[in-house]
Amino acid sequence: MDSKCKYENSTKEDLLKELKEKDNEIWRLKQELIEAKNGRKLIMPTAVKRDENPSEFIFPSTSSRLSKEEIARYSRQLILPEIGPEGQKRLSKSSVLVVGCGGLGCPSAIYLAAAGVGCIGLVDYDVVEVSNLHRQVLHTEARIGVSKAVSLSTAIQDLNGHVRVVTHIEALTTATALDIMKEYDIVLDCTDNVATRYLLNDACVFLEKPLVSGSALRFEGQLTVYHYDGGPCYRCLYPKPPLPETVTNCSDGGVLGAVPGLIGCLQAVEAVKVICQVGSPFSERMMIYDGLSGRFHVVKLRKRSKNCNVCGEAPSITKLINYEQFCGAAATDKEGTIGLLSPDQRMNVEEYKQMLDSKVPHVLIDVRTSVETEICSLPNFVNIPIKDIMKDSSISTLKTLQDQNGPMQFICICRRGNDSQIAVQKLEGVLGEGAQIKDIKGGLHAWAQKIDQDFPVY
Repeated sequence: MDSKCKYENSTKEDLLKELKEKDNEIWRLKQELIEAKNGRKLIMPTAVKRDENPSEFIFPSTSSRLSKEEIARYSRQLILPEIGPEGQKRLSKSSVLVVGCGGLGCPSAIYLAAAGVGCIGLVDYDVVEVSNLHRQVLHTEARIGVSKAVSLSTAIQDLNGHVRVVTHIEALTTATALDIMKEYDIVLDCTDNVATRYLLNDACVFLEKPLVSGSALRFEGQLTVYHYDGGPCYRCLYPKPPLPETVTNCSDGGVLGAVPGLIGCLQAVEAVKVICQVGSPFSERMMIYDGLSGRFHVVKLRKRSKNCNVCGEAPSITKLINYEQFCGAAATDKEGTIGLLSPDQRMNVEEYKQMLDSKVPHVLIDVRTSVETEICSLPNFVNIPIKDIMKDSSISTLKTLQDQNGPMQFICICRRGNDSQIAVQKLEGVLGEGAQIKDIKGGLHAWAQKIDQDFPVY
């Protein structure tokens, strides 16, 4: 039976199960090889279920002295006076939880593993997609569709088989965060949404753990350490969440792949400094990187607030809350969908395709940025970016068309069908009741899925 026939009727779950079995066989063979060479066992990565205690899986028995292999492996950092054998022992006995296995999580986790951190926990609910690979560089084409936590665990074990890796294949929630986080010494925030930032902050305050926070967007990155050595927590600086419409993530705003790589590496540096108790971690300070100018800035942050709702002298928040409700946004970096228009104000891609085929007169308004229209577009569009529509810029063109031709039909389109709804609402107020304005549900993504499978998706 050839491989195509063998897997033809297999489900995704069957294939993932078989992949895990193959991984286990590889680890078994590696263990035999290492045992044959020096007698030390390879530590298997462990997926923790919700009803299991991560502490049961975390640490192997460790000798009070570094082994010959450890000295050889870590020699270049052992000779640093700030690290030395004692620092290396601290690293081997430490545990770090990396929340988010993407652009920040990949570099931070792999350098922590390379440094010899004893246990690394990985939290991510998502799977590897092709659009991840330009920045999440430890995932591979062969692991598209695989859990990001499992994929990153594989990369870590390929580098350093003596590191314990614990995978938590789920999203952190109010119900699970404390149980997962309590077993680790330090938490790294490698996520891309505000709700999870507040959740991680509050949980770290309650558990008395430092939080190494990184972020990256476009050509810029930020790094700081919250709730460490008497410094402020995230809520001290941001007691109220930003308005959802003012928050941009990588999916919306884009990012140069090397920028999260840089910030993730620096998160690993901060974690090592905290573990080894050396240097000056970025507590009460924030490092800001501007990739376009090639400059690093360090700004001083406010001190810990006595009035903070979580870490202040009289905190009003003493347990984890509903963070999606608090922030008015989902705890995910995926682009969500909104519902601003009634059904009669919208059309699906099949209806628009019929309009094109029937040559019904209309004006197609693409509300994406000009650079996005260069990536892909439908024919015969007028580009008015949503920011210009909101500022009433360029709308005079549409008014002129309407004045010259009488009532006419305007169709708005964007990438996923969110900004196009906002545009319809704005244009209705500007062009008046005589204008017929609709948007296309699902935008260009829906067009690619249902009308033209060769249409690019980004």
